[in-house]
Amino acid sequence: MPVVTIQLLKGANRDQKAEIVRDITESLVRVLGKNPENTHVVFHEVEPESWGQGGLLVEARRGRRTIELG
Repeated sequence: MPVVTIQLLKGANRDQKAEIVRDITESLVRVLGKNPENTHVVFHEVEPESWGQGGLLVEARRGRRTIELG
C-alpha cells in the first residue's frame, strides 16, 4: 500500500490535483506493479508565509521578484 505525500504551496486547483493523483498512481502501477486501488496520494498545502526558501519566506521572495520585474 504505497502512500505518496506531496507538500506544495496553496494554489493548485482540483483538476490539477486530480491529474497529479492519476499520473502518480499510473506510474506506481507501471513501475512497481502496485494495485491502484491501494495507492494513496495525500496533499499537504502550505501557505506561502509558512514556507521558506533561500533564507526568505516564499511570500517575501515572490514580492521581491515582482519588484525586480516591475
